[in-house]
Amino acid sequence: MSSPILFTIASLIWGSTFWAITLQLGHTAPAVSVAYRFFLAAAALFAVCIARRERLSLPWRTHRWMALQGGLTFGISYICTYHAEQHVVSGLVAVMFALMVFWTPIWSRLFFGTAINRRTWTCGAAATVGVALLFWHAIGDAWQAIQAGGNGHFIAGVVLALAATMASAGGSVVVTKVKQQCANLPLTMAWSMLWGASMVTLWSLANGDAFTLPDSGTYWAGLFYLSIFGSVVAFFAYFTLIARIGANKAVYVTVVTPVLSVLLSVLLEDYRPGALEFLGMIVCLASVAWAVRAPAPKIVQSANLNNPIESP
Repeated sequence: MSSPILFTIASLIWGSTFWAITLQLGHTAPAVSVAYRFFLAAAALFAVCIARRERLSLPWRTHRWMALQGGLTFGISYICTYHAEQHVVSGLVAVMFALMVFWTPIWSRLFFGTAINRRTWTCGAAATVGVALLFWHAIGDAWQAIQAGGNGHFIAGVVLALAATMASAGGSVVVTKVKQQCANLPLTMAWSMLWGASMVTLWSLANGDAFTLPDSGTYWAGLFYLSIFGSVVAFFAYFTLIARIGANKAVYVTVVTPVLSVLLSVLLEDYRPGALEFLGMIVCLASVAWAVRAPAPKIVQSANLNNPIESP
């Protein structure tokens, strides 16, 4: 399957998953829904591997990287996302994920010493301004409500969404390291999701969350869609892209997904963005589009490592 098709699949599916998450809110604790989602997704992937008669065991050195990937991508990121959507409409949370375009190079720099060029920093600053415009009125209203004795749930939702983007970007960078350890993508995805779901379960138990089984058909339909399409299919497409073109380019999937997510929020969540909010979205997405136009980094060989690194 070609890279453009993989890019399209991941973008279209993830564009709808932010709204699909709202179908699960209110039925059980958010972290419990995250655990259910990735236990089911991991089971589906292990079933695929068993059907292909593949060996499921992997060495511990590989599990260490998969545990890190699972904890970041399928644990911290989704706990924060589910909680954020309790306070912020799903389309706005999706727009926040466009910032992964800038978090990913930063994590690449921290993990692998990859240089960050000037354009990336400039586009990151512009995107930050765009996100600030997007939430300007909402944060101002929330701040006034806090001063009047109200709660700060909206601001907490924004902070949680921001944390989710940072964790997800970190997990995307680790994918490259996992691929170096094992080329079997369905198997490494299965283990990473199992690690993530297990960590979320421990968090939920420590938090006193009850693992109930909701009786809502809508909840289970959303869970199935999020587990099979939003997790197995979309992440397989995305991780395949990372293996082919690198995390710093594959992450531009997160530029396309907010467009569909915002449209779904307008149609299904009664979200009515004003002129300033539209300006914020335009600035944010335009800055990312400008980043996409950046020339491909040159590949150089590290003096200390056998792995290639990028240079501006």
